[in-house]
Amino acid sequence: MRAQPPPPPRWADAGLVSGEAVELDVRAARLGSRVLALLIDLLAQLVVALVLSIVLSLLLLLLPGGLVDGALSGAMQTVLLILVLVGYPVLMERFAGGRTLGKLAVGLRVVRADGGPVGVGQSLTRALVGVAVEWPGLVLPLLSWAASVTVMLSDPRGRRLGDLVAGTLVVHTRAAGVWRPLPAAVPPLLGWAALADLSRVDDRLALAVRQYLTRSHQLAEPERTRLGRELWAEVAAVTAPPPSWAAPEPAYLAAVLAERGRRAAHRLGRTRAVTATLWPELAPPAVADPARPATRLRPAAPTAAVPGQPEPVRGQPASVRAER
Repeated sequence: MRAQPPPPPRWADAGLVSGEAVELDVRAARLGSRVLALLIDLLAQLVVALVLSIVLSLLLLLLPGGLVDGALSGAMQTVLLILVLVGYPVLMERFAGGRTLGKLAVGLRVVRADGGPVGVGQSLTRALVGVAVEWPGLVLPLLSWAASVTVMLSDPRGRRLGDLVAGTLVVHTRAAGVWRPLPAAVPPLLGWAALADLSRVDDRLALAVRQYLTRSHQLAEPERTRLGRELWAEVAAVTAPPPSWAAPEPAYLAAVLAERGRRAAHRLGRTRAVTATLWPELAPPAVADPARPATRLRPAAPTAAVPGQPEPVRGQPASVRAER
């Protein structure tokens, strides 16, 4: 089946190709999503820094007073800074599949330039370059920040300096599909579908019709019309009576699908009403209607005792009662 021309390059601009020479529909992460992930990671790093600072303070308090001096405190603070700025992204990308907390929230992942999983060395290179010239930018902060933003905006795949040095790429893990609702059914066909026998339209055929109606805009002619006619032929073979109003095949399919959904919703509502009547505790809480009197269940009648049969003694097993 021939599809319409491919979507604009922005939908699959990562440039990743599988081993079968098939271009993957993967989007490269741009400046906006990466800045949002960075802000979330900064909050996470702040929390980690506070926790490690508390632990470090407790350790220094437990040491003898003669061992604690300015050099030891400075060394511990340097280790703490390295753990937060470098250890956090490296460990998270190592054990979370190339994702930090910010990337998990936004839906990003760090991969190699060829699409493979990122390694520890590449994560370490990205983190070191980021700390040195990007964020916080220990070497010429303002100049390095401007250079980083310029590189990300000018790179075709939105890579930063750390990605260029480490040979990595940040991509979106969530598909950017365009969701379209089902087409509306024509009113004259709804009247026909309300009286039609749709009991033989099974779930498999209904799912095929739904997928065709929601994705028909991605198909090109004449394949779109041919597929619609084939689906309508299958639906018409299990539907009676035939429609008396001439319309295109997608209109018939939309009417059948809408009526089938209406009947399913009616059955579900009736089942829930019966369940709420028999077992009120299983029904979800609803807003009381003052105009409608509340219905209560009549208590069940007590079980009548069979004459001549002694009442079983509680607390004894069934075998002992049977022997008695």
